[in-house]
This record gives sequence, structure tokens and C-alpha cells, in this order.
Amino acid sequence: MRIDQLATELLLHIFHSCDSVSDVLNLASTCRRLRRVFNTSKKLQILAGAAEAEFGPLGDIVQIVTHNASQPAHIIREAPMSDALLKQIIKVGRVAKKWEEIYPFKKWKTDFECRRLLTEEERFRLRRALYRLWLYDRAFHNRLFDRYSRNLRQVVVERAQLLHNWSTVELAEIEDIRSIIQDVVQNHICPSNGTIQRKFHKRYPEYNQPLSFNIHLNYSRERNGFIGSYYFQPANPVEQHFYTTHPSSYSGSAAKFASKLRADPFHDPGSEGWGDELPHYYVVQDMLKLDPAQVLWLREHAPLKEQVEAFIHSLGEWFRDNGETFADTFEWVLRERGEDPQEVKDAIIDRELGIARA
Repeated sequence: MRIDQLATELLLHIFHSCDSVSDVLNLASTCRRLRRVFNTSKKLQILAGAAEAEFGPLGDIVQIVTHNASQPAHIIREAPMSDALLKQIIKVGRVAKKWEEIYPFKKWKTDFECRRLLTEEERFRLRRALYRLWLYDRAFHNRLFDRYSRNLRQVVVERAQLLHNWSTVELAEIEDIRSIIQDVVQNHICPSNGTIQRKFHKRYPEYNQPLSFNIHLNYSRERNGFIGSYYFQPANPVEQHFYTTHPSSYSGSAAKFASKLRADPFHDPGSEGWGDELPHYYVVQDMLKLDPAQVLWLREHAPLKEQVEAFIHSLGEWFRDNGETFADTFEWVLRERGEDPQEVKDAIIDRELGIARA
């Protein structure tokens, strides 16, 4: 018997068995009968079930897309499923799927002989941790929380209330994925002078000329010229429009951009360095305020320092010299629970806690 001759109940069961949104849509486009069965009152339920299997937990994504300043971040929100909400869920979920692929390469960076794919349970934990970190970024890494208010007790307590929603094991998972994002930021998006020099000489061992790094960070505070410890080259109107577009809406080709390590009369690889140890540390701390989608976009579409600087400049004055706060809040909450933050971090490194456990 052909599939389009099966009873409607059986076809609906097949639709509900799909574990990805693309599988549902591909199945629905197979023939007219399946399209008619799909386009019923069950359509939204079918797609939500597939999204839960592929991108879940959807409850944590809902907290991200429904967050606004009118309600504290730690209050759990519910929202009825709709086409608009489902589109936002899929958009966030696709970012998490990309981090699923990045995670093994960074987690087993040194002991790469042990590298493996994540299990389904580990993928679920990674997505859940990423969504919760994303919610924290959206709630507390914005222009409402500048560098002058970060240590005020009422602000610290507000941040801690969100983290208190989750167990220590779940907080360790969030810290695990945050460390992976930090690795991407400090080694790919904003590499230090030492990283640029090491990678350049590894790629071009015959090149004997020294790289020209910026060693002076006391630039004058000219308009559009100074962003904390970054030096910003103003973009032309076309470039400015390009870089101020939200990452998720950009569909350009990163392959058109030159590599950081390109050496020619028009580009010195040394200009791609973000400073030595101390200046680089503060740059990375600032950049960790970006949410996972923004970090991913910069990784894929902004290989040059001037492009990253332009994106940072588009975020506004609040971003400058205002490091991320999750690490401090993480330690605050653990101490409130009578636990040693360093022991938890060591357990993550030893893979006793975190997303991928031994």
C-alpha cells in the first residue's frame, strides 16, 4: 500500500514521529495527500513536537524570546505556541545546533585523540546550558547595566536570583559552555598579539620580518576613534549599514574576506592582534557580553579586526570597559550555597561536571 493511501491517523503518527522540522516539511512536500494532512489544525502541534526533539528544551528558548525589561529575568514565563513564536524558536535553536558542532573541537583541543561526537543527552545539556547563558546575556549584558552599577548589591542579587533557578550541576554546564565561547573569542575573534605571531610563523615559517603590533594603547579619544582599548577605523556608509545589521539577518559570504594572517603591502598580520596579556584580557571580558548568536556571527563573518571593531562600535557606549558578569555571579551563588567555586571549576576540567562527562 502506498503511503498516501494510509489512514489519516497513521499519517499523523508518522508526522509526530519526525525528530526535526526539516523532516516534517520534507515529508509534507512529498505529495498532495500528505500536504493536506499536514495543513490541518495539527500543523502547529506537529512542528512544535519536531522542534522540541531537534532544538529542545523549548521552555528555555521561550524564556529568551519572551524576555523584556518589564519583568525580572528569574520569573518563569509561559507563552502559547504560535507561528511567530515557533519561527523565533527555530532561529535560536539553529544557533545552538552550530555550537553542538564547535563544542567537541574546543573541549578536546589538547587531548584531541579522545575527541568524539556528543551523545543525544550531552547535546540536550549543551543546548539547555546555552539557552540559559543566552538568557543571562539578554537580561544583564545590555545598556541598562553599565560598568558603574555592576557591583551594586541590589544588581548582584538580581543577577543571582536568575542563577538560583538552577542546580549546581546545571550551573556547571553553563560555565562549561561559557568557557568554550571564551575560547572562541580569545583565539579566533580577538586573538592576542602572541596568538597572531605564533599562528603566523607556523603558517609562514620562511617569513623573517617581524610583525608590527600596536604597543601603544593610549589613543586620543576622537569621535569614532576610540573604543576602550580598541582602535576603531570609521566605516563608510555602506559598511556601517552592513555591520550594524543584526547577525541573524546577515547572509553574506565570509569567504570574500581576507585572512587575518594574510601578509602583503596592504595588510600587516600584526594589526590583527588585540594586545598583550593584560589589554587582551580586558578585551575578552568585554566581548563575553555578546550573546552566542553574535559570537557565532563574528566567528563566521568577521575575520578581520576592523570588522569586529565596527560591530562593537555599533553596540553603543555602554559596551566599553564593561566586562561580563556571569563568572562573578556564578561564584557568588556557589558561595551562598556553601560550595567552593574553584572545586566546581576543577570538576568541569576533569569532566566530572559539565556537559561532556567522563
